[in-house]
Amino acid sequence: MRKVERHRLVQTDCEMSAYEDRPLPIGHGQTISQPYIVAYMTEQLKVGANSRVLEIGCGSGYQAAVLAEIVNEVASLEIVRALAQRAHTRLLKLGYRNIQVRHADGFKGWSEKAPFDAIIVTAAAEEIPPPLIDQLAEAGRIILPIGPSAETQVLILGIKRKGQLKTQALIPVRFVPFVRQQRQGEFD
Repeated sequence: MRKVERHRLVQTDCEMSAYEDRPLPIGHGQTISQPYIVAYMTEQLKVGANSRVLEIGCGSGYQAAVLAEIVNEVASLEIVRALAQRAHTRLLKLGYRNIQVRHADGFKGWSEKAPFDAIIVTAAAEEIPPPLIDQLAEAGRIILPIGPSAETQVLILGIKRKGQLKTQALIPVRFVPFVRQQRQGEFD
């Protein structure tokens, strides 16, 4: 967490608040998660140096950067094209070469890169998207907030065993809603 320069991943007008333990706006109705939640979700994934992680909701790139300090590869999807482009550019400037950002509908995951050792979703969904379960490796872990976007959600941890996902509720959280759309593409 200390290696990631959070102030370089927020809007200029939020740089003075970058290290406060709270979410901050990043534009387009989205936020950068508070450091505590980023650390908590990352810890729950139990990933290591050889892990491959899919992130749904790249946003500013903060969660992807934290993961990239730990794992071999991060594949990150972002539904808002402008945020995906900005995160891609900032992450490259910060020297992250093990993160690939794609503008896409996170509900569908990234089947070409599957299976993943872990999947992290940083937006509140009504249910766990079935394509994400399919793209999770055996013994893989998925963490995401579940519940209505206008209310407090529950952070859910799922572990895939023999093709089935066993889930457990962790803590109450508040995340922006999971957004869906059709167009997608990669950045070079």
